Amino acid sequence: MGGYRQAHARSLADPEGFWGEAAAAIDWEHPCSRVLDASHPPFYRWFPDGRLNTCHNAVDRHIAAGRGDQVALVYDSPVTGTVRRFTYRELGDEAARVAGGLRSLGVEQGDRVILYMPMIPEAVIGMLACARIGAIHSVVFGGFAAAELATRIDDARPRVILSASCGLEGARVVAYKPLLDRALEMAEHRPEHCVIRQRPQAEAALVSGRDLEWDEVMAAAEPAPCVPVAATDPLYILYTSGTTGVPKGVVRDNGGHAVALRWSMDHIYAVQPGEVYWAASDVGWVVGHSYIVYAPLLAGCTTILYEGKPVGTPDAGAFWRVAADHGVNVLFTAPTALRAIKQQDPEGRLIGQYDLSRFRTLFLAGERCDPDTLEWARERLGVPVIDHWWQTETGWAIGANCLGIEALPVKPGSAGVPVPGYDVQILDAAGEELGPGEIGTIGIRLPLPPGNLPTLWQNDSGFVSSYLERYPGYYLTGDAGYRDEDGYLWIMSRIDDIINVAGHRLSTGAMEEVLASHPAVAECAVIGAADRLKGQVPVGFVVLKQGVDRPEAEIVAELVALVRDRIGPVAAFKQAAVVARLPKTRSGKILRSTMRRIADGEEWRLPATIDDPGTLDEVGRALAGLGFPGGPSPAGERP
Repeated sequence: MGGYRQAHARSLADPEGFWGEAAAAIDWEHPCSRVLDASHPPFYRWFPDGRLNTCHNAVDRHIAAGRGDQVALVYDSPVTGTVRRFTYRELGDEAARVAGGLRSLGVEQGDRVILYMPMIPEAVIGMLACARIGAIHSVVFGGFAAAELATRIDDARPRVILSASCGLEGARVVAYKPLLDRALEMAEHRPEHCVIRQRPQAEAALVSGRDLEWDEVMAAAEPAPCVPVAATDPLYILYTSGTTGVPKGVVRDNGGHAVALRWSMDHIYAVQPGEVYWAASDVGWVVGHSYIVYAPLLAGCTTILYEGKPVGTPDAGAFWRVAADHGVNVLFTAPTALRAIKQQDPEGRLIGQYDLSRFRTLFLAGERCDPDTLEWARERLGVPVIDHWWQTETGWAIGANCLGIEALPVKPGSAGVPVPGYDVQILDAAGEELGPGEIGTIGIRLPLPPGNLPTLWQNDSGFVSSYLERYPGYYLTGDAGYRDEDGYLWIMSRIDDIINVAGHRLSTGAMEEVLASHPAVAECAVIGAADRLKGQVPVGFVVLKQGVDRPEAEIVAELVALVRDRIGPVAAFKQAAVVARLPKTRSGKILRSTMRRIADGEEWRLPATIDDPGTLDEVGRALAGLGFPGGPSPAGERP
C-alpha cells in the first residue's frame, strides 16, 4: 500500500499543496492565489479567487488541443433503435447554440435553469450550455411526480425550464408535458419560458406565450461564447430527499468540482483521454452529473448516454452489447443493475455472445454490493470488479480502490480504502473515534475535499443542521460501518438500519450479506421491525433467481438457519418473505426506511423516486402475512 498510503497521508497533511497540484490539470482564466479559504469554518471554499469555465474545460479545450474530431458522446437508445455520435467539435457547436438560445430568452450568469429531461443528447447539451454562460442548472429526474417537481421549481426559481414531450421507460411512453403543466399549476414561482423538445413518440401541447419549440428557439440562436465565472460560483443544484420530506438543494461549485472530477478519472478509474467510459445511470442522479457528463468530458474521454435498461431492452445482455458495440473500457453501474442481470441470466451465458476484449474494469456504487454478486461478476467477466462508496452530497467517491495510484487487493463486501482528500473516521454516540472492527457512525473530518457540497441552496442553516451539527468538526455521512485492520471501509447500512435486538446493535447489511449468499437468492433486503419484547427484530425480503422451482417455505427455513449459523442466535432472525420485486427508487436504492414504517404501522409517504408503487403493496401484504401491522395508507396521493 506504499503508493496509496503516501498519497492519502499527503492529501491530509498538505491539502493545499495536494489539490493545488491537481488544479494544474484544469484550464483557468485566472489561477487562484489561494487553494483553500478556511477563514469561516464550517464553510470552507476551494480555489476562492480562481476563475474558469466548466464547459470550456469539458469541450472547448479539447477542440483547441486538436482533438475536435474525437467522439465525445455516444447516444445509444435500444428503445428507439437509435445510435448517434457527437465529436467534441459537434458537441461544442451544439452547446454554444443552446447557450445562445438560453441567452435569447434572457438567461444570464447566475440565473437558474431547470432541466426536466429524458436520456437524450439535449439533456447533456443543455447542462453544458448552462455551464457555458454561467447559468446554474438543476436537473430533475424525468418523470418525477408533479408535486415534487413543483417544490424544486419554487426552491430554485428558474428563469427557464428545458423539457421534452416524453420519456421512454422500456416500452412505456411517459408523457412529461402534462406532469410539467401540473407542476407549474401547483408552484408559486412562474418561469418565463418552457422550451420543449418534441419527440416522435408523443406530441406535447404548448401553452401560447410560455412554451416554445426547442428546434425553433435553437435554430434562431447565435452561438454563445464561454463566460468565466468564480471557482466558488455554483455550477448546479441537485435536489436530494430530506428527512422532513422537503428536498435539499445540494450545491456544486465550478472550481472544486472540475478539479476533483478530473483528478478522479486519472487516479480512481485509471482512464486516459480518448478511452471510452460508461456510467450506466441517469442524468437526473448525481452519477449522471459526475460521470455521464462532466468527468469523462473533462478528461477528454468518450462518454455513453444509454436510454435503456439492464434487462428487457431487449434482454439481460443489453449492457454487454453496449460495451462491445462502443468499445467500453470502464463501466460504472449500480449493484441493483447487476443483480437484475444475474437474476435473469444466472450463468452469465449472454456475456459470451459479445466481444468484451477492450473492457477492463467494472465499478459499482449506489448501495453496498453483496460479495456474492461481486464475485459472480468477477468470475464471469474476468475483470476486476470494484465496489466504491459516495453520495449525492460528495459528488465523487469517498471510499474506493484507486487504480490509478495503486491497485490494492479487492475485499468483496468492502468499499475499499478512503480516497485521498477524505479523512474518514468511525465515531461512537459521543463522537469519539472507534478502533478497527468496531461498528459506528461514519464521519468525515472537515474540511471536505474539493467537489463536495459547500452548502445547501440558500440554506446555510439547513446545511449545518443536516450534516455538521451532530458531530462538530465532522461531516455526518448518515452511514454506519467500520474500518478493518488494513484500513478498508465496510459500509454496512444507513444509520437507521443499525437495529437494536434485545440490547445488541446489529447491522442489517451483515444479514443481507448472508441471505445473498444463498444459491436461490437474486437480491434481498433486511429491515428492523418493532417488537414489544426485543425492541426490534429483523425481517428479510428475498427475490429468487429466475428458474428456481422450490417451495418458498423450504427456502425461508434455509435462510433462517443460514443467518443463525453465520451471525448467531443473537440476531433473532426468524422471519422472511419471498417477493417478486423489492421496492426501489429509479436509481436502484432499496426503500428500506419506507418498508420499516410499513412494518411498524406508521404513516408513510410514497417516495417521489419510487420505480413501482405496487412493490410497496406487496411488501405490506407480506408483512401482514408475517403478523406485522402492514402500515396504513400513505400520506399524499400516488403518482
